[in-house]
Amino acid sequence: MRLVMKFGGTSVGDGGRMKHVAELAKEYRDSGNEIVLVTSALSGVTDALLRNAKEASDSGKTSSIKEFIADLTKQHHKAAHDAIGQNGIVEKVTGEIDSRIEELEKALIGICYLGELTARSIDYISSYGERLAAPILCGSINSLGVKSRSFTGGEAGIITTDEYGNAKPLEITYSLIKERIEPLLNDGIPVVTGFIGETESGIITTLGRGGSDFSASIIGAALKADEIWLWKEVHGILTTDPKIVPEAQTIPVISYIEAMELSYFGAKVLHPRAIEPAIRHGIPVRVKNTFHPDFPGTIVVKDQKQSKDIVKAVTVIRNVALINISGAGMVGTIGVAARVFTTLANAGVNIIMISQGSSEANISLVVDENHLERAVKSIKSEFKNGIIKEVTQDSNISVVAVVGAGMANTPGVAGRVFGALGKAKVNVIMISQGSSQHNISFAVSGEGAKKAVQVLHKEFGLELSK
Repeated sequence: MRLVMKFGGTSVGDGGRMKHVAELAKEYRDSGNEIVLVTSALSGVTDALLRNAKEASDSGKTSSIKEFIADLTKQHHKAAHDAIGQNGIVEKVTGEIDSRIEELEKALIGICYLGELTARSIDYISSYGERLAAPILCGSINSLGVKSRSFTGGEAGIITTDEYGNAKPLEITYSLIKERIEPLLNDGIPVVTGFIGETESGIITTLGRGGSDFSASIIGAALKADEIWLWKEVHGILTTDPKIVPEAQTIPVISYIEAMELSYFGAKVLHPRAIEPAIRHGIPVRVKNTFHPDFPGTIVVKDQKQSKDIVKAVTVIRNVALINISGAGMVGTIGVAARVFTTLANAGVNIIMISQGSSEANISLVVDENHLERAVKSIKSEFKNGIIKEVTQDSNISVVAVVGAGMANTPGVAGRVFGALGKAKVNVIMISQGSSQHNISFAVSGEGAKKAVQVLHKEFGLELSK
């Protein structure tokens, strides 16, 4: 099989864990598979890079940069020695690390003197986490007697737009990756930095939230991989948050659409955009646990036959707020909804959920809590003519979503959902269901969210072994 494996978070947190990843990769390669690795940064490095970049622009003091650089060098040298051991390979790797850290130090000092931190600079600084990690993982693989070469995302062929912090791959990416990486698969394991790419003019960019998963998905699509494996510190995609329901189970098989619904509605294992290239090319995505590699995890596939599981999972989004827009003047007035959504889009407000009654006298919206004040102010400013009588808000809410492809064309699912909530005395504030019928989502009070998830998880038997 041709496998693209992404290791992130705690999976490559330090040198010992990188060595474990290298050994895992060698084991799969020795079993006859072609392997490409995508790596994240060491634990805490990206956050530290961003924090120090901001401090540099705010304070203008170079003394704190010197201290940070010393700590960063020490952390990566230790990781290199733990992952590789004492040999000629480690000397080469630490030399490469020192060279890159020297570049980083110059950039941070430049930010200090300028007193300015642009989006482009943030991408450049934050890219160093992965750019320092990749040579260590590559060296660890070499120390096991397997050929390996490390690439930045741009070197591998990930060419993007110049939307710093949220760059998107250009179509040329897929042919470049095939040209640059595929010839290396026969006799070695290429290592590519996750999260980063570069523009056509060679300027470093980052791919935003879920960026390393996104990198793996792009590379897997370009190489026509048999599967893309996302190694994390969990057993796969779970039926709910185990902090809310300790009996939560791993879902063995889930469809793309179900996985995207879950990730959109609060499940943190996958980001919707991250698997888009895999979806487009029909490549299965498997979520596995780095620390329990024999566990099969969850496989995300294009289509799934109707299963006995009507509902696959229950998830929750916190830190959201509800806005109610009402007024008799809205009834029969063309374009009210369009004006609301355009106004919020122009204000940079993310709308999570929408509901409108057939009377047209009310529109309810759920938005990110940190967008609430901006959203209400924008709507009131737009509708000064009296069409809207009242704009009310409630920041003490959460959104719960019940997700499953088996819900489509199955009568009575909504009845079971709201019947169970009624018996448990959980008050539902707002309801939304799309025509795809793959999810029913609703707003409840912040205090009611935990109980709602527990009740529905039990109602649909999700705590039973899969």
